[in-house]
Amino acid sequence: MTGAGEGAAPGLRGDLGLGLHRDAVLPTYARPDVTIVRGEACRAWDDAGRAYLDFGGGIAVVALGHCHPAVTAAAHAQLDALWHASNLYWTEPMLRLAGLLSARLGGAQAFFCNSGTEANEAALKVARKATGRPRIVALEGGFHGRTMGALSATGQPAKWVGFGPLLPGVAFARPNDVESLRAAASPGDDLALIILEPILGEGGVVPLEEGFVRTAAAIAAEAGALLCADEVQTGLGRTGTFFACEQLGVEPDLVTLAKGLANGLPIGALLVREGKAPAIGPGDHGSTFGGNPVACAAACAVVEAIDGELLANVVARGDQLAAGLRDLPGVREVRGRGLLAGAVLDRPAAPVVDACRDRGLLVLTAGADVLRLLPPLVVAEAEVEEALAIIGAALA
Repeated sequence: MTGAGEGAAPGLRGDLGLGLHRDAVLPTYARPDVTIVRGEACRAWDDAGRAYLDFGGGIAVVALGHCHPAVTAAAHAQLDALWHASNLYWTEPMLRLAGLLSARLGGAQAFFCNSGTEANEAALKVARKATGRPRIVALEGGFHGRTMGALSATGQPAKWVGFGPLLPGVAFARPNDVESLRAAASPGDDLALIILEPILGEGGVVPLEEGFVRTAAAIAAEAGALLCADEVQTGLGRTGTFFACEQLGVEPDLVTLAKGLANGLPIGALLVREGKAPAIGPGDHGSTFGGNPVACAAACAVVEAIDGELLANVVARGDQLAAGLRDLPGVREVRGRGLLAGAVLDRPAAPVVDACRDRGLLVLTAGADVLRLLPPLVVAEAEVEEALAIIGAALA
């Protein structure tokens, strides 16, 4: 396991056989000694044949479960027809997806890219171009990505270390603190954008209060700025409605999506509500692989699958999960909505993640003491009970 192996490239160690070299991968993730090779519905298998109940969902990505039949069929059919075409031309899957998403938002234009980070970068650029202003307000603890603009709007200073100077003109408000928000947005004459997650995901699974989000919308409107809902983690049915902001009584000017949009194929989207960015035109932004036909075909199947029956399952299984977590030893608080759940523990969360994995359950953290659960939206009642039993054993 630790030697380079016969015929390995010079300087490489960690040959796993089959030409797999861990040392050839830049160490930007702290990975356990697990290699996932197969998935089906709510379960994944490693290269040793061990099965895991997946309550991380690929970090909210496999929203319909691994290898969902309709999504798989859509991707396969598109692979047989067209893999890629330049964005100098239209493609049918891209146009169809734009229409489906516009209908869900109540009228919008879409920009397609490859990830949530890129969608948020596009939102920053659109806001500056549309308003002619530079300043951005984001939230402490918020997470919008790791490229330079998105990182600059990410309110987690530990992630900034070593990458400065960041984008200037970004101010941060405390979540659910209206006075802090007003202070960060003032004066409003150079404000371009307020960006927020309806539920701070990486920041600890912290839901925003309706009054706070309504105030953000009012401040943006009064200042002539735009409001962006980063729904990369919360969107696409994760919280029990197609967009989480539907539950907060606001209609954001911009919405960013990614993660579960194509159930595992790379895609991101910025939705711009009609009439909110008339200054944007050809040449203002682009993405070589954005709107890829295969990813868009898969995404169309995902959007069509998010119906009332699926959303009802999200609500029911979310309620079941939250109630079960509250009854477990060591759980101090349960936060979130639907199938985005955070259990605040009385101990560090990372060892609990390891203990759950050893027992066959994949879960995540969201800060030092928060256990984060993001199961596929198709999860069954028995699978929730199975996960709760494993978490309980890991906490005992």
